[in-house]
Amino acid sequence: MPEGHTIHALAQRLDRAFAGRPVRASSPQGRFAGGAALLDGRELIASQAHGKHLLCEFAGDTWLHVHLGLIGQFPVLPIPDGAGELPVTGAVRLRLLSEGHVADLRGPMTCAVRTPEEVEGITAALGPDPLREDADPSVGWQRLQRSGRPIAELLMDQKVIAGVGNVYRCEVLLRRRVDPMRPGNQIRASTWRSIWDDLVVLLPLGVAFNQILTVDDQVELAAAQVASGEAAEYTPTLTGEGLGRRFERRFFVYKRTGEPCLICGSRVRAAPLAGRTLYWCGRCQRRR
Repeated sequence: MPEGHTIHALAQRLDRAFAGRPVRASSPQGRFAGGAALLDGRELIASQAHGKHLLCEFAGDTWLHVHLGLIGQFPVLPIPDGAGELPVTGAVRLRLLSEGHVADLRGPMTCAVRTPEEVEGITAALGPDPLREDADPSVGWQRLQRSGRPIAELLMDQKVIAGVGNVYRCEVLLRRRVDPMRPGNQIRASTWRSIWDDLVVLLPLGVAFNQILTVDDQVELAAAQVASGEAAEYTPTLTGEGLGRRFERRFFVYKRTGEPCLICGSRVRAAPLAGRTLYWCGRCQRRR
């Protein structure tokens, strides 16, 4: 399932392609024909993400709500000059089209037209999103403190913190040396803040490069490229069709079962938790 940085990057991509102008909307697959008809011809005002939810505001108090789920894809492709309308490939639930771009939504868990009140209800149920300027980490802390579930499970709970998926939960707990099985109500406030602050650093790099970057040397280099403006030239070239390839795919513990921990050399452990495989280092991760 795409993690929150992917949806924030998608929102930015949609705005670059369509915001501020009327958009043609259709449902080649037919399953969203009624919803597409409601959107067709309306101006796309702006797109935003809250965790793993994409919310696109159209003129007339009309919102498009998309959750990609496990298999959903929503690439935004430029249309070459003179190419005309690109042919539909596969089961496209929703197509957004302008003179210069096309965005085809395939396989989403949710694709719906919402009212402003419904959008408010969706976002109110979610935890704080480290990528949003309006995020309040204390809300996540309060919900964490009310639960005896393991911190590794709670980080996957979108009511506690929005946008974190399995890769980020494994990697940030290793980076902060936190015992993944520690109950939420036993986590120190300083530890929660260190997790939050680390996500605030890591997630924007994911948006910029369409890759999850957590290993220190890659994080440092990626942050430098963002600061220098180099990343700003690279990000608009990404279409969302696949992962970015700027950096080698490397992690501290994710999918490294039985391999040596990059910090202490102990073998990386793995166990199912919250419907996904948790990876961690038993020696490094002892903090409360």
